[in-house]
Amino acid sequence: MRNYGFFRIGAAIPQLKVADCEFNAQQVAKHITEANDQEVQVVCFPELSISSYTCGDLFLQRTLIEGAEKVLVELLHNMQNLPICFIVGTPIEYNSKLYNCAVVCQHGKIKGIVPKVYLPNYSEFYEKRWFESYSNDESTIITYADNTVLFGTNLLFSLDLDLIKFSIEICEDLWSVIPPSSYHAIAGAQLIFNLSASDELIGKQQYVKSLISQQSARCHTAYVYTSAGFGESTTDLVYSGNAYVYENGKLLIESNRFQFHEQLIVCEIDYDLLNSERRKNTSFIGQPTTNNYKHIAIHQYPTINSPKLKRTINSTPFIPLSKNHNESCKEIFSIQISGLAKRIIHTNAQSLIIGVSGGLDSTLALLVCVKTIDKLGLSRKMVCGVTMPCFGTSSRTYLNALSLMTSLEIRIRKIDITKACNQHFKDIGHGDDIHDLTYENVQARERTQILMDLANQLNGIVIGTSDMSELALGWTTYNGDHMSMYGINAGIPKTLVCYLVKWIAATQLNESDKIVLSDIISTPISPELLPIDNKKQQIAQSTEDILGPYELHDFFLYHILRHGFTPSKIYFLAKHAFTDTYSEDFILKWMRVFYKRFFSNQFKRNCIPDGPKIGSVNLSPRGDWRMPSDATVDLWLKEME
Repeated sequence: MRNYGFFRIGAAIPQLKVADCEFNAQQVAKHITEANDQEVQVVCFPELSISSYTCGDLFLQRTLIEGAEKVLVELLHNMQNLPICFIVGTPIEYNSKLYNCAVVCQHGKIKGIVPKVYLPNYSEFYEKRWFESYSNDESTIITYADNTVLFGTNLLFSLDLDLIKFSIEICEDLWSVIPPSSYHAIAGAQLIFNLSASDELIGKQQYVKSLISQQSARCHTAYVYTSAGFGESTTDLVYSGNAYVYENGKLLIESNRFQFHEQLIVCEIDYDLLNSERRKNTSFIGQPTTNNYKHIAIHQYPTINSPKLKRTINSTPFIPLSKNHNESCKEIFSIQISGLAKRIIHTNAQSLIIGVSGGLDSTLALLVCVKTIDKLGLSRKMVCGVTMPCFGTSSRTYLNALSLMTSLEIRIRKIDITKACNQHFKDIGHGDDIHDLTYENVQARERTQILMDLANQLNGIVIGTSDMSELALGWTTYNGDHMSMYGINAGIPKTLVCYLVKWIAATQLNESDKIVLSDIISTPISPELLPIDNKKQQIAQSTEDILGPYELHDFFLYHILRHGFTPSKIYFLAKHAFTDTYSEDFILKWMRVFYKRFFSNQFKRNCIPDGPKIGSVNLSPRGDWRMPSDATVDLWLKEME
């Protein structure tokens, strides 16, 4: 699993007793052992987890300070045969000052000690009453718990030959104007651990999650946060026990709040993904770096032998999460509408010409056209929907196209292109019984020619319907459906097209429109370019039988463009995402097809029409994806072997 950039971490919330260092150390040891059994490589505990956070003035007692040190010595001894690295919180005295510290330990040794920088001393917090802030940019060497170690905030802990580095900040550090983790990230840390003890207040949890998410996204880091729970004093405050793992702003896993027992959450973070984000973000890599960090190597930590990931891999990365899908769909639809509205106004277009096939792509494009015209306060008759049946058109798609256009009250043109195509076959000397690529492309180009001529005739623009998945696979006829005057679907992959049409049907249309859309959604995806059985009226071509499932291709497309992952890693992720859907051989077969088609069809993408960007993945040659059209795919195919 290391080859794919995954690193397994844990966040523990032990059950504690206030000022009972021995009991607390025993609870910590139990979690360390459990985490090690789960092949966790680093596990983090809450702030002051050895002493407990709510000791108050007991922190000034020599008995507590020495007791915490004593049990840490015992904990190190008891854990010395375990390879797992663990981080605990404890009070440490240095130069007659007491510091709130995180202690990084492995193989019975302390690897480094990180003191807290920002001490809250407002409202319910009085940390400056007991602790000293460590504001020195340089680290020093101290002796503690029978170890001579580096002590400071500028410590970077390196694992796996420096492929992954982690650093630490403590609770309030995150709430500061410029958190220490910002500097840690610039210095190379992809993983931040935060040992916290945050009390509960109404609405505070969401605020904390927002802070962590923003810091994780801003710094392109994985952020592991664990806060004190049941067992801390409830004299004036309640500590519910919160643990979160965020990666580049996204929540991977979280604990349950208000539990009366200990908890351990475990998942993998993807440092390959984080490195990819940093490489692309010139604002991040352009930050001035500092050389005063001390690098501490962590060796011989647990190996992840299990082939199964604990984190969930989303099989449909382009589709909005269920909790905010309505807002996301509305936003996507609005981007399309705004993009088209600007083009209409700029060109002073008097009409919108669109080929309507009865399929998903043209349906979405037509709905965008209609809603754009509505928003501009213009007549829907400005939209001219053209259905152009030919050899492969089924009655189902033809009737659906007519029903939809009629229901939307737009201008309708019905132009049968059978005669024109047969004449063209004669002109070029191509038998109409030879159902090859020429046979198919003649139809596609004839349709585009008609649309372009109508645009001239009606002083309008042709609206393209091709989606991003088709552009990635080259599943368009060059200078046929590949060409338009504005490609409204160019930023939307096929899996999202279907999702959007369902959302529009549910939220934007009347009942009669919904019936038509329901049948369009359930119609097999097909270009309908090969002759059908006139008696059965069954569609002769299934795009997904020829190309493979679009949900697989969209999965490949997302991880290739969004993260730049290797084919082997994408295959590994796909096996997890589609474990109950497709066999490994099936996934690999269509993955090879994707790479071959993606490379060989860049020449089509290099001259696609304008169209609005919708998400973080886009294929516009003028913006997000600039690839030579004569690049070879061999290196990527070999990497799959």
